Amino acid sequence: MAYETLLVAREESFAIVTLNRPPANAISEQLVHDLDAAFAGLAADPAVRSVIVTGAGDRIFCAGADLGSAFASGTVADFIRFGNGVLRRIERFPKPVIAALNGHALGGGCEIAMACHLRILKETARMGQTESNLGILPGYGGTQRLPRLIGRAKALEFMILGTQIPAAECLALGLVNRLAREGETLNEARALARQIAKRPPVAVRLIIQAVDDGLNTADIERGLDAETRAFLEALATQDAAEGIQAFFQKREPDFKGR
Repeated sequence: MAYETLLVAREESFAIVTLNRPPANAISEQLVHDLDAAFAGLAADPAVRSVIVTGAGDRIFCAGADLGSAFASGTVADFIRFGNGVLRRIERFPKPVIAALNGHALGGGCEIAMACHLRILKETARMGQTESNLGILPGYGGTQRLPRLIGRAKALEFMILGTQIPAAECLALGLVNRLAREGETLNEARALARQIAKRPPVAVRLIIQAVDDGLNTADIERGLDAETRAFLEALATQDAAEGIQAFFQKREPDFKGR
């Protein structure tokens, strides 16, 4: 399927979704709808074990909302609510989503990146919720995800000041998983996707689900209940039987996603 604002390609066991609105890959209403449709299709494809999200070009992953159109109509509330639903779809996606941040991820671009499960950032790039520089605040979950990732105090500082956080600090704070050299961000993401392809798909899906369920409750008992349900579901799979048998036979397991 062709998209107006995205490029979607399948390689080996993973798919690559490229935000394709150069030079800034700014978020438009069409881009949000295209993301929603693309992830719906990839969720249903059993050959896809993980998804990489990146941006066209080598300078900006996504610089945020297209200010020339995103807030121009009378449907701003709909734009925000629908976009939040799409990012929540990515966050709850049953397969790992890797953000290959080949350039700056600012404003809504930072929010897209934070909705992904894993993040690889080019070592010369920056991230940040910079909306306060425009007299507004994050609208795609930045006020909720950034504190969960790096803590309340630093998140408040960065959002209030509209800070663009250097890559090294992003790594130190735990905002990203690893850094990549110039020109290697997508290749690093591909290498990670190949590792994921060897993991048990059902257990991976349940790990994502259990972590998300736990983070979204203040009651650890509910989180532990979610983990127990996920554990028992995983234990009943053929992959669990294969993994345990492979352990005793001292060989690599061959997971099938069943």
